[in-house]
Amino acid sequence: MRLSSALTILSAFPLVLCASEYQVVFDASSTWNEVQDSVVNESSQLLWDGKQTIQKWIKDGKEFVKQKGLVYELITHPSFTDYQLRTTEPKLCDPSVKQLSGYLDIADDKHLFFWFFEARHNPKEAPLILWLNGGPGCSSSTGLLFELGPCSVADQGKNVTFNPYSWNTHANIIFLDQPVNVGFSYAEDGTSVNNSPAAGKDVYALLELFFDRFPQYSKLPFHLAAESYGGTYAPNIAKVIYDENKQLSLSPNPRIRKINLASVILANGLTDPYVQMGAIADYVCDGPYPVYDTDGPECQSLRTKTPTCQRLIKSCYQFNSRFTCLPANLYCNVQLMGPLMQTGLNPYDVRRKCDRSKEGDGPLCYKQMQWIETWLNNANVKAEIGVDPVMEFEACNMEVNRAFTGQGDGMHNSALLLPDLINDGVRLLVYAGNADMMCNYMGNERWVELLETQFHAEFAASKSIPWITRSTAKLAGEVRTAGGGGFTAGNVTFVNVHEAGHMVPYDQPQAALDLITRWIMDIPLTN
Repeated sequence: MRLSSALTILSAFPLVLCASEYQVVFDASSTWNEVQDSVVNESSQLLWDGKQTIQKWIKDGKEFVKQKGLVYELITHPSFTDYQLRTTEPKLCDPSVKQLSGYLDIADDKHLFFWFFEARHNPKEAPLILWLNGGPGCSSSTGLLFELGPCSVADQGKNVTFNPYSWNTHANIIFLDQPVNVGFSYAEDGTSVNNSPAAGKDVYALLELFFDRFPQYSKLPFHLAAESYGGTYAPNIAKVIYDENKQLSLSPNPRIRKINLASVILANGLTDPYVQMGAIADYVCDGPYPVYDTDGPECQSLRTKTPTCQRLIKSCYQFNSRFTCLPANLYCNVQLMGPLMQTGLNPYDVRRKCDRSKEGDGPLCYKQMQWIETWLNNANVKAEIGVDPVMEFEACNMEVNRAFTGQGDGMHNSALLLPDLINDGVRLLVYAGNADMMCNYMGNERWVELLETQFHAEFAASKSIPWITRSTAKLAGEVRTAGGGGFTAGNVTFVNVHEAGHMVPYDQPQAALDLITRWIMDIPLTN
């Protein structure tokens, strides 16, 4: 098989991604841009930044900038001269809470889009969550508008509706589109990032600028949460934050804040491919929703090919280069995942069929993905959140997906980045829906059990305990945990979520809210 053909096959199935209703309506006549336009005075300056004419001014000690007809507050930091934040204050999605949206500008050529929502309850003390979707190449707007955000896309993308199970019920939350060219993030020259380690430094800078301007959030517990390919992103980002915190303790800088990294949360993630690829045959042949007969030829073929896949991944782990990781990526995905994609089942929820036509479920098996694109491509919506109306939003960027795939990035062992953090008090939650075929729960549970931390022996000896949600008193899944002595949510915790696919908050919204609330409040999941 030619390389270009194999990459096309793989990118067709990115790892996406994870009270009464009312329709949110906004009045374009009262947008942030028009309010801020009213404060422009004689002190404003017209400047040429080499690409466009921009207008800058200072009001009440804050700096503002107007470019391409949009007004932002401009946030800079003396220790991060290559970075700046441009923020606006939308009133969409959940107008009852404070919001910020805009861009992290990196060295004038890369621009990462983010959207922040305060907690609905007690935002001054609620923890802060940073949420990332995966893909690679898929926007975190999927998490925002389809899974766990304050509103859900509806009516074929014409409106959004209130989400009573949003994770901002008890948490402040940032949704971030990264790397560049994902969602509303962009690069001036179109250049894409093609590896996970490159993301960590940029996310760290985003947090430092955000905390410097909004110090009320800097003292809160910080939780890094990521879904799907985010299982590769998040450990890399967490490691950068952890290392920068260590360096800061050795060389204090009054303008740089320690980030209170409390936990890493991985949702149906791809983190240890050697273990997880090794679990594919077990899941589809002997799992709760078997795809094949366990004694049939399909299962025999998968089990025969698994050792070769793992041998190639082991070589990637040892030599960590494109020349060893790309062959592993191609072989394992084409030979193990490829046949499963031809079954007509939804790989993100094996209980369902998938009609990939545009008129049916769409290429990603969920018609809501197309609705998200419709809503976010509304010019008024884009202007409200600080996005140039000429930009076109795509839920998943296949070019970015192919760039990561072509580097073999998804075959790296990101789990190796976690033990030092865990041993130093950063907690780990891994959860997975038991109907997900993409990143199945068996593989996720196995890599957590093998993780070499001070909690390894305790976790390996632990048994699955029923998880019953507090709001419904119903069995929602099973929990294994180590650390905390039963008085906390644990230091290393794995949750098997029943009757849920790849996007757990979509399939089980009440249970997902129960899970995240108890986790960030460090309340046992088994009581």
